[in-house]
Amino acid sequence: METITNKFLTVTIANLGAELQSIINNDTGREYLWHGDPVYWKRRSPVLFPIVGSLWDGHYRLGGHEYAMSQHGFARDMDFTCVKNTGTEAWFRLDSDDESRRLFPCDFSLEIGYKLSDNSLQVLWQVNNPSVKDVLYFQIGAHPAFDYKDYDPDADLQGFFRLDASECELSVIGEKGCLKREKGKLTAINRMLPITKNTFDGDALVLEGNQVHCVELCDRQQKPYVKVDFNAPVVGLWSPARGGYAPFVCIEPWYGRCDCEQFSGDFSEKDWIQHLQPGGKFAASYCITIL
Repeated sequence: METITNKFLTVTIANLGAELQSIINNDTGREYLWHGDPVYWKRRSPVLFPIVGSLWDGHYRLGGHEYAMSQHGFARDMDFTCVKNTGTEAWFRLDSDDESRRLFPCDFSLEIGYKLSDNSLQVLWQVNNPSVKDVLYFQIGAHPAFDYKDYDPDADLQGFFRLDASECELSVIGEKGCLKREKGKLTAINRMLPITKNTFDGDALVLEGNQVHCVELCDRQQKPYVKVDFNAPVVGLWSPARGGYAPFVCIEPWYGRCDCEQFSGDFSEKDWIQHLQPGGKFAASYCITIL
């Protein structure tokens, strides 16, 4: 485990998956990140790489060969090396090796950074392509889970999302965790989207095409307590649907998403696929602010 802290927040990160484990408000002692109870969901804030979401039939094709990979890729289950910790900023690195190449036949170097600034935590991603001849195709995404404020499993309303848009096209999860071709519609009255027991009956709410770049998690009185800002083209909103509420909800900026139903194209043709020329670098970030 690595810890970074400042006057406002204390943040803990595990080497396994370079995954956030805790975000604590130093004034109140309150924990804002889900604690990973496997009864609901064993993870807390996994990094999704080199895919986001599910593959149709659990396989993908690249360079004329077929490979198997589970949902959200393998980086979340691999040990990263902490390469820097200044006390307020920590960086972790994962390099391709024989184990990763069995799942993903590409060379890469993935660096994940966490940097505190007042009451905000910036999460930074850097992907490098060390190959001298091959293009690196990949997706990357975040999956932070935040505790509800005043969680009540019996309440008709658990809280709200406040979006920076009122009308959005909604991509709908269908068979095998992949997207249906037809789209839905999401309406947030006064930019507020209520979180009820039925919000996630159809799995995650997926908003793609740069429709939303800021999501706030609000209590039942519509007062925000967590804000997530991002430039990613896709965002997912998710909590396990078990006929009621899980004690947390996820706000997930993605550079990529799951396959569409029946997708059979090459990995390089996936929607929202990222690509790096030999020697190229990709950099992106998102920001969690505790309000």
